Amino acid sequence: MDNRGVATIWLDRADKRNALSAQMITELHAAADAISRDASVRVAILAAKGGTFCAGGDLEWMRTQFESDAEATRREASKLANMLSALNNLPKPLIGRLHGNAFGGGVGLACVCDVAVGVDNMLMAFTETRLGLIPATISPYVRARMGASMARRVFMSGRGFAANEAVRLNILSHAVSAGDLDDAVEKEVAPYLKCAPQAVAKAKKLLLSSGPKIEQSEINHSIDELVACWEGEEAKEGISAFFSKQKPAWDSD
Repeated sequence: MDNRGVATIWLDRADKRNALSAQMITELHAAADAISRDASVRVAILAAKGGTFCAGGDLEWMRTQFESDAEATRREASKLANMLSALNNLPKPLIGRLHGNAFGGGVGLACVCDVAVGVDNMLMAFTETRLGLIPATISPYVRARMGASMARRVFMSGRGFAANEAVRLNILSHAVSAGDLDDAVEKEVAPYLKCAPQAVAKAKKLLLSSGPKIEQSEINHSIDELVACWEGEEAKEGISAFFSKQKPAWDSD
């Protein structure tokens, strides 16, 4: 945290393109909890190291779910869902600094930010369906950010889209050159430092509670759907094909 009360949460698995592993999920949740309790934090920034912002869920972590019992699988899915909820409900402004590509859960992380700024040469995609999975636990936040009509353009197809389209889809507030990214993030941070911290927290809580509200039942349903996918044959084939560098049966390209 700097001397203004601006704290940065860093994704720091550059060698794995910042894919969301079990450890990273736990650490992100812990960071959200710590910032929530720390009255000296005025604003939080979600950023990443390495070349990629976040490649989505760690496929090695997902593959272990195929060998786990139902209770363990649900526990892992719940950890992911609860981490996203903790970031979404952070009682401080959360500014996303997307310096590189974001796929799957990485797009979900952008959607739990109050504002997400990205570089203009980045790519995004909801890649889960290519692997026989679905963007399950991120879905409540994607819908809240994009709206159903916008989400239907990209949520199921797995296709990539550039930063300018991400702006039109309301995932990014705006896209800038890499050299302008830090200045753009600072422009989002600076106004909050002139605001009363408790008033900002109350305003955010009011906005989140007034709709479209994300109910716990919706989060639980997303967990159920992710567990069902992990137990299905398509996910096993898709992730196995990825690691063996082969095409799954449904890939007709």
